[in-house]
Amino acid sequence: MRGFAFAAALVVAPMGAAAHGLIVFASADCEAVTVEAKFSNGRVAQQGEVRILDGDNMLLTTLELAEDGTAVLPLADVDHEGGLVVEVDTGGHDNYWIVTPDDIARGCEG
Repeated sequence: MRGFAFAAALVVAPMGAAAHGLIVFASADCEAVTVEAKFSNGRVAQQGEVRILDGDNMLLTTLELAEDGTAVLPLADVDHEGGLVVEVDTGGHDNYWIVTPDDIARGCEG
C-alpha cells in the first residue's frame, strides 16, 4: 500500500504543479501598458516583481504588482519604440508577455 501512495504522489505532483501556472497579460493604450497577472486557477497574483525590458532584452525598469495583480507602466517613462517584454516573477512562478510596437500603435487608434 505504501508503494501505491508513493507512485500516486509522483503522478499527481506534476499535474498539481502545472495547475498553478502564472498567466501574464499586458495591454497598451496611448498612455500606458497595463500588466495583469493571475494563476491558472483564477486567483490573482497579489505580489511579485514586474520587469520591463526593451526589444533587445535590456532592462528598462521594474515595478511591483499591486494586490489586485496589476501594474501600470506609463509609456512616457520608457523607450518603447522596439516593443517591450513584460516579465512577472512571483517568487515561485514566472511568465512573460510581449508588447509589440503594433500593439502600442493600435492602442493609440481608439
